[in-house]
Amino acid sequence: MKVMIPSALRSYTEQSETEASGATLAAILADLDRRYVGIRFRMIDEQDRIRRHIRIFVNGDQARDLSQPLKATDEVIIVQALSGG
Repeated sequence: MKVMIPSALRSYTEQSETEASGATLAAILADLDRRYVGIRFRMIDEQDRIRRHIRIFVNGDQARDLSQPLKATDEVIIVQALSGG
């Protein structure tokens, strides 16, 4: 399935869009990590939760659970929150 990568993580993928496969959001992120070693840790913390500054959307709806089931036709968009003053 198509996965959109935020600019802050493109140092791993060197592209704004990539492909990944898996039946759940966790499996998609694991597949991305196999292809782009270290990218998962930038999105998922040590308690296996999505980091506070990361938002993941599946078909436009925010995903909050890594066990969310996915279909091959789904679109996953990863967004990194910006902060500053």
